[in-house]
Amino acid sequence: MSGAPREVTISIDGREIRTTHGRRVLAAALGAGIFVPHLCGVETGPLPHGACRLCWVEVEGEGRPVTACTLEASDGLRVRTRSARVDRLVESAFDMLISVHPLPCKGCPGHGQCALQEIASSRGMKLAHGRLPAIMPDLPIDESHPRIGMDPNRCVLCGECVRVCAEEGAHALVLAGRGLATRVSTFLGQPLGSSGCTGCGRCATVCPVKALFLRNAWYDPGSAGGTR
Repeated sequence: MSGAPREVTISIDGREIRTTHGRRVLAAALGAGIFVPHLCGVETGPLPHGACRLCWVEVEGEGRPVTACTLEASDGLRVRTRSARVDRLVESAFDMLISVHPLPCKGCPGHGQCALQEIASSRGMKLAHGRLPAIMPDLPIDESHPRIGMDPNRCVLCGECVRVCAEEGAHALVLAGRGLATRVSTFLGQPLGSSGCTGCGRCATVCPVKALFLRNAWYDPGSAGGTR
C-alpha cells in the first residue's frame, strides 16, 4: 500500500507554497490565491489537457516558458507567472481566442462569470477585436434540450464539457472536425435534445465562457452571436 503523497515546497513569484509532489503547478497556484490565466480544467485526472495555451510560466533553470497545467510540483521548484516572455505568450493566445469569439459581452449568459473577462481584467487587456482579423462563426444556437442550451459561436474549445460528459457516462458531447473546423458537437451531429444528454448540467458548470448554459438563466440569443 502506497503512503500519503509527499509534501514539497515550491516558490511561485517569490512566495513559498507547500503542496504535494506531482501536483500540477496551476492547481497549486490557484489554491494559494495566485491567479494564472487558464480555460482548461485545473485538476483533470492523470493526463493534463493543455488545450488553451494561456497558463504560461517561467521556471528557474529552464530555457523557455512552460504551461502550468502540465508542470508538476517538485521540491525546490521556482516559478514566475509574469515576465516579458510569459506576457507575450499569454497575450498572443488571448488575441487568437478573441479573434473568433463574438463580442460585445452584453446578452451572453456568461457575462460577469466569464473566464475571458477575468483574464482580460487580471492582465489589463481589452476585450475587443482588432489585434488580429476577426473570423466570426455563424452557427445556430441549439435550444433543443429543455435544460441546457449550446451556443457554438462562443465556444473556446477547451474540451472541459466533453471531459465531464464522459465522466458522467453520457458521452453526448464530442470534439468533431479538424483545424479551424473543430467544434464541440454531439455524436452524429444530432441536436442536443436528441442526444444522450441526461441534463445533469455539469457541462454548463465547467464551461468557462458559458457556451453551454442552463436555460433557466436569463439569455438574449439575439445579441449573443449566432442564428436561430
